[in-house]
Amino acid sequence: MRTINKRTGAVLIAVAAILFLSGCTDWKKKYEALNVEHQNSLGLLERERGEKGQLAEKVSQNEQLIADLQKKIADKKSAAEATGFGPGYDVAFDAAAGTITVTLPDTILFDSGKANLKKAVSDELNHIQSVLQSKYPGRLIDVIGHTDTDPIQKSKWQDNWELSAERALAVVRYLIDRGIPADKIRAIGRGESHPIAGNDNASGRAKNRRVEIVVHIK
Repeated sequence: MRTINKRTGAVLIAVAAILFLSGCTDWKKKYEALNVEHQNSLGLLERERGEKGQLAEKVSQNEQLIADLQKKIADKKSAAEATGFGPGYDVAFDAAAGTITVTLPDTILFDSGKANLKKAVSDELNHIQSVLQSKYPGRLIDVIGHTDTDPIQKSKWQDNWELSAERALAVVRYLIDRGIPADKIRAIGRGESHPIAGNDNASGRAKNRRVEIVVHIK
């Protein structure tokens, strides 16, 4: 009888030991899982702090750039000079929107009804590309094509929307080929929807046929 009791006691002790050790293992696993989660949370927190710091620094730099441009223009410099594009370029600076817009008439870039860049246009676009890379690296750039209201005639384009988009694409491809990062530039076609002059006379229609290169500094 004592032998049986001894055996039973040994079994109970062994079971208890197994349960104890199993419990320790479970607690160890829980601790390790919680520790991993804690470390991941710390890493995420540090990354968020870093991103916030970078964003704050970028905002500060943007505000300083806008203030500098405003001061230069207030000192009687033209927007073309203040922004670095120089005389001879039609440049507008919008401090509230944080944009610089360079406007090129379609006659400089394209033949009538065409979307292939003229060979002679390289000087103008090369200069613009040089300024964009030297003074505004990493900024988002929109290239926007505009037309007048005259309907498309004897052309492969379906309408003015398509023509304006293809012209914007031609300029975008040119700038990308010369070093502007593809992920920092967009082509937009607006057709006749954003006129800057009346379309009831030749002079107004000529002003509306244009390509705008918009630099976002905010």
